[in-house]
Amino acid sequence: MSENFDKLNAILDAARGDVEKAEAGNKAATSRVRKAMQDLKAAAQDVRKEMLELRDAGGKQ
Repeated sequence: MSENFDKLNAILDAARGDVEKAEAGNKAATSRVRKAMQDLKAAAQDVRKEMLELRDAGGKQ
């Protein structure tokens, strides 16, 4: 898989524990989750760009 997609998954996996803590009422964890979601958004955009480049190049690079 692509490096960008792996990065996206890593961000999501890293945020999992903080989501559980936030749901339990930990206010500091909610800030960490919001930051992780911003990072996730940026990583998702990188994946989108990469896929567009693959499409425009006609397949595998």
